[in-house]
Amino acid sequence: MNTKVIIRILLGVAVVFMAYICVKSVVTPIQFEEARVQREVKVINNLVSLRTAEAQFRLDKGYFTADLDSLIEYLKTTPKKEVYKVGSLTEKQLEDGLTENKAAKILERARLKAQRKMKFQGTDSLNLLYNYIWENDREVKAEGLQGFRRDTILTNMIQSLYKGQYTEETIGEIVYIPYTDNVKFEVETNNDYTTSQGIKVPIFEIRAHYNTYLHDLNNQERVNLIDKEEKLDHYPGLKVGSVDAPNNNAGNWE
Repeated sequence: MNTKVIIRILLGVAVVFMAYICVKSVVTPIQFEEARVQREVKVINNLVSLRTAEAQFRLDKGYFTADLDSLIEYLKTTPKKEVYKVGSLTEKQLEDGLTENKAAKILERARLKAQRKMKFQGTDSLNLLYNYIWENDREVKAEGLQGFRRDTILTNMIQSLYKGQYTEETIGEIVYIPYTDNVKFEVETNNDYTTSQGIKVPIFEIRAHYNTYLHDLNNQERVNLIDKEEKLDHYPGLKVGSVDAPNNNAGNWE
């Protein structure tokens, strides 16, 4: 084989190699971005579920928790208080100054009076109690509240918050960052944060760094992404809430 043939073969190999490098330089970022977007759908879903849990926890307890195990235990063991509603106020009643709160108090007074006179037990008896109130209580009739009812009931916390998305057996999955080997989300709380106006506002932050759920993707693309976000003074990953200042528990993708 003469020198010219060898050179041509080497040039051909070089051309093919350069073409491969060029194609790879274009395809790799696209593949990385597609995988990142796909994975972040599941990460965001868990972050939103955790945000919902933290909000309910604070509503009941008055503070946020950084203990994810305690948060899951709370969801499993605590019933949720909900208001069962029948009837609504008319525009005329609202214009006359009657509010939901005032109407509920009127019904509560009527219930206490009726219960002192009669013994009502169970759901069926509660229905009978309201029928008795609507027909006989003077204040209720005077305010036109026949058919109006408000009761606080206890429901399953997980079913109430997530509408069948999770069960008691699967709710624990929300504490783990998807596409990791059961790595938990980072949680930080500041229940003593005070605004410039002197108002105390509990705040929290839940995070998943790019190095967790993108750990097995192209290393250079991940490094570039992290570098880009850090130069913009952004958190290099996904998170909800903030421990720097209240932000209505927003996610950094919203």
